[in-house]
Amino acid sequence: MEQEIAFLLHFIIIIIMRKIALIAISTLVLYSCAVQEKVPTNTTSESSSSDTVIVKPFDFNYDEDSVFSVLSWNVEHFIDSHDDPYIDNERENNPPENMALRVKLLLESLKKADADIVVFQEFESAKFLKQLANDSLPEMNYLYFADIPSHNWYMNVVVMSKFPMGVIRGYGAATTPLVDYKGENGLGETQNQINTRMWSIDIFPSEDYSFLLTGVHLKAGRSERDEAMRKGQLNLLVSNFNEILNAFPSQNMMVTGDLNAYPSSEELALLKNNKWLKNQFVDQVDSTIYSHPANNPSRRLDYMLVNENMSKEVVSEGIKVENFFSPDTMRIISDHLPVMGTFYTRDK
Repeated sequence: MEQEIAFLLHFIIIIIMRKIALIAISTLVLYSCAVQEKVPTNTTSESSSSDTVIVKPFDFNYDEDSVFSVLSWNVEHFIDSHDDPYIDNERENNPPENMALRVKLLLESLKKADADIVVFQEFESAKFLKQLANDSLPEMNYLYFADIPSHNWYMNVVVMSKFPMGVIRGYGAATTPLVDYKGENGLGETQNQINTRMWSIDIFPSEDYSFLLTGVHLKAGRSERDEAMRKGQLNLLVSNFNEILNAFPSQNMMVTGDLNAYPSSEELALLKNNKWLKNQFVDQVDSTIYSHPANNPSRRLDYMLVNENMSKEVVSEGIKVENFFSPDTMRIISDHLPVMGTFYTRDK
């Protein structure tokens, strides 16, 4: 009887010890998994900083140039030869017969300008621009392309650059009010169709210099409603600029493109004379210089504005409206003249 009791106790002890061992192993496995989840395999002993999150490509090297240039141009319904099945527009479906000539002249213009950064408005897509650059301008070393195209329209704002680019911020999903405007029913209005024609992207022209480039194509038209729509678009930009300036007070910024507003307009004042904007923008082109229409300019619609932080880097008389050919030839390319600026590659 005593032997049976001793054997039973021994058996119970073995079972208890096995359960304890299993519990210990399970706890160790869970702890190990938790540690693996909390500590990614690619971390180092030091925390990553913002200046190492975005880096230049490993095979990219900067030239020793002390200046860089930016070209901005509304190129008027500049489309490729392919029909986008998701865009139902007669002009996009059937390109005009002179598109081949316009492409040829635009490529010649780009060679004449030799800009480091190019921003086009009313251009179909960055894919189209990249194909043109790769096929016809390989020696110019345009390596980087970006856009945020509209889902239902074929005229977009696109950028190509010889310099690395960073994060692109799109505004197309946002709804903006028509500022101080009421329709015939006495009610206010909003819109979220044309904010796709604005974006901001970081550009890195040198190891020690960067700026936020904002490409825009604001609402066209001279009516009160059109002006109210442009004000809503610009207020959206101002709000986003202030958020960035709160975090980085010395941020260099440029707004360039077809603003569809005159230099003395209330719309432009939102960028140039706005007490709510933490770092206001400067227009360094004389107000008597015009950009539209291309063959006989009579008004200014196209701009390259820099904020006060970046204004010190503008090379003397470095921003101007350009003509690459005769007025008649420029008009074949577009109804707008381009704007071009030259800047130093370091903070002044």
